Parts: sequence; C-alpha cells; structure tokens
Amino acid sequence: MKISTKGQVTIPQNIREELGLLPDTEVEFTVVDGGVLLRKALGRHSRGRSLVEHMRGRAKGGMTTDEIMALTRGEG
Repeated sequence: MKISTKGQVTIPQNIREELGLLPDTEVEFTVVDGGVLLRKALGRHSRGRSLVEHMRGRAKGGMTTDEIMALTRGEG
C-alpha cells in the first residue's frame, strides 16, 4: 500500500468492517514504537448520533405515534 501525494491511504475494507469505521468516523493516530496506531477517536459522537442530536427538538407536534406509523405504512 502506498501513501498518495495528499498523504492519504486506503484502510482495507475487511478492517473497516471489523472495526465499524464508516465514512465520517473520527479517528486518531498515535506514534508507538516507531509505528503508527490508528483507532476511533474516543469521546466523539458517531455520525448517526451527531445527526440525531442535530435534529433533536426540531419536530413540530400534533400527531400521535399511531398516526405517524400509519403514514409511514401508507395507510393514511
């Protein structure tokens, strides 16, 4: 594997899948014994969690859960 001119490398798919490294996952690099350790950044929200936090409190009330479910099922 080579480093690109922009300093980028591709993490092999099997490693990304095993560790749950999805697009926009924050990672950190640490130099250890002359090598580099890559891991998910600690204490940061996942992309999904960040989206949920962003949307929290934005919904307009007025519909019950049953009414919403009926709409999503095409029943309403």
